[in-house]
Amino acid sequence: MRNLDITTLRSFVAVADSGGVTRAAGFLHLTQSAVSMQLKRLEEMLGLELLDRTGRTIALTASGEQLLAYARRMIALNDEIITRLTDHAYEGEITLGVPHDIVYPAIPQVLKQFHAAFPRVKIQLEASYTRTLKEQFAKGECDIILTTEPEVDSGGDTIARKRLVWLGAPGGATWRQRPLKLAFCRYCTFRPHVTAALDQVDMPWEMSLDTDSDRTIEAAVSADLAVNAMIEGTEPPHMEQIDHDGALPELPLQLINLYGGRSAKNEVHDTLVGLLRNAFSTSQVGRLRAV
Repeated sequence: MRNLDITTLRSFVAVADSGGVTRAAGFLHLTQSAVSMQLKRLEEMLGLELLDRTGRTIALTASGEQLLAYARRMIALNDEIITRLTDHAYEGEITLGVPHDIVYPAIPQVLKQFHAAFPRVKIQLEASYTRTLKEQFAKGECDIILTTEPEVDSGGDTIARKRLVWLGAPGGATWRQRPLKLAFCRYCTFRPHVTAALDQVDMPWEMSLDTDSDRTIEAAVSADLAVNAMIEGTEPPHMEQIDHDGALPELPLQLINLYGGRSAKNEVHDTLVGLLRNAFSTSQVGRLRAV
C-alpha cells in the first residue's frame, strides 16, 4: 500500500502554480533542494514523470496534469479537516428554540447532520411554546427559533406551510360525540384557531382537559377521551389523523417560521439555518394551496 504525502503534494502544486522550483521554494519557505527532493520522491513513488524538464521552464506532463487536480482536492480536504478540528471559530454553542410539536421528525436529523459538520459546536435545544420562544428570542436567550403561527412577524421567514389536522385515538369514536371533547395545552397556539373553527360552524365543544403537559394530552387523546389538533405529519405514533369525512370543520394552515436566519453571520450559523430550511421544505406550499 502506497500513501501520498500531503507535504509533497503541496510542493508539487506550488511548483505547478509558480512555474518553477525556485519560486515554489520561496512560497513554501523551503530550500530549493528540499522542494526538488520532494518532487523526485513523488515521481519515484508513483513510477511516473510528472514534470517535463526538457524546456527552459518546467511544465507538467500528462500524468502531472492528471495528478494536479487530485492534489488540489486532497490538500483542500486536509486543510478543511485541520481547520474544523482545531480552529476556535468552529467551537462554541448555539441555542435553538423549537416548538414541542415540530421537534419530530425533522429536528433530530438536523442535529445529526450539523454535528457531523461541526462536532465541536454544541446546540442547546429549547423545546417550548411559540409564545415563550418568541419572548426568549427577543431577550437574546435564543440565537435561532422556529415557530408555528398563522402569520409571520417582522424579521421572520416562512419556511413551510402545513395543514392543521384533527387527531384522535386509533380507531376512536370520541370525535363523533357532541359536545366535542377537546384536550389542549393552555398556551398551545393552535387552540384558539381550533375553537374558532368550531364556533364558526356552531358545533358545541368543551375543553375536557386543560393542562401544561404535552404527555398528559397525548395520554388522554390516545385513550379516546378527547381529540386534539396538530400539524400534519407530526402526530405521535399512538395518535392518528381522524378521517371525519366533513363531520368536523376544516382547520387553517399553519406557518412554520424561522427567526434569526436572515443575516449571514458565520459558516456555523448559516449551515444550521440552511439545514433547518431544508428540513422544513417549502415544497409543500404549492400542494397545500392546491388542495
